[in-house]
Amino acid sequence: MPSPASGDLAAIGAAVVLAAVGGEAFLKGVLGIAGWLRVPKLIVATTLAAIATSSPELAVSTIAALSGKPEIGLGDALGSNVVNIALILGLALLFGPIRAGRRELGRDFGLALATPLLTLWFAADGVLSAHEGGFLLVVFAVWLLVTLRAGAAARDTAPPAATPVRPLIASVHGLCGLLALVGAGRLFVSGASGVGATFGVDAYVIGATVVAIGTSLPELVTVLLARVRGHDEIGIGTLLGSNLFNGLAIVGVASSLHPIQAPLTEVAAAIVFGLAAVLLMVPNHAGMITRSRGLALLATYLGFVLATVAAGRGQFS
Repeated sequence: MPSPASGDLAAIGAAVVLAAVGGEAFLKGVLGIAGWLRVPKLIVATTLAAIATSSPELAVSTIAALSGKPEIGLGDALGSNVVNIALILGLALLFGPIRAGRRELGRDFGLALATPLLTLWFAADGVLSAHEGGFLLVVFAVWLLVTLRAGAAARDTAPPAATPVRPLIASVHGLCGLLALVGAGRLFVSGASGVGATFGVDAYVIGATVVAIGTSLPELVTVLLARVRGHDEIGIGTLLGSNLFNGLAIVGVASSLHPIQAPLTEVAAAIVFGLAAVLLMVPNHAGMITRSRGLALLATYLGFVLATVAAGRGQFS
């Protein structure tokens, strides 16, 4: 049996360490900015943290679209949404149930459910056109404006922070943490891809699993650390906001720059499993997402990987 190269194993080890350090700094920055702005942590997580942690997907999608290959960006955005909700939230729920207020998140949940259906409708003819991408961007802009206005309203009634918050320090923590998380994701993809290649794992399988997890590493570390530190609202907000940013802004940008060939046979798995994951994320009547939902989410992610691998083998056979 072949042995993985020491450099690949070192890259994976460095990615784990860098992710832990970066995640701690990023979480501290988000908490600091929320305190300075005097807005709920949930709103900061849904907007600022979510957009920041989705920056790898935005970079991949924009570069791919400008290179005339926007399908890469579409696949990364849709696949990352399944990873974000099914895998990351599923892992977080293994630590116990998470409280998620229906009143605070109702609008975001509704849009997160509508977005994949809208994408499926647009892809019915096999193409996501520029004007359809523009419509997705308009929907995202309206959602962002409404969310920011809600944050401004909350600030008007919020008491001053108990301890003074230095915005510059919080911003530096957040930026340095984000850079470390993105770097950790790149190291993880490089090392894990090398290990997979050593054992003869198909390149498509590596892309569907390793690359998707690598670009979602910022969300993974942020959510798990928020869970351990007792800031569940940051974890839930980051996942929901990232879901909306991927499905609306990133897909919108990619298709606006270049029409995307999107045959239903290729995008159906990501859309269907992504929709199922969001449905499992909706809290119960008590405002809780239970641990049993976590197991169902992990099963959903496994189903997505198997379906994607099967589709890939069928395409390349």
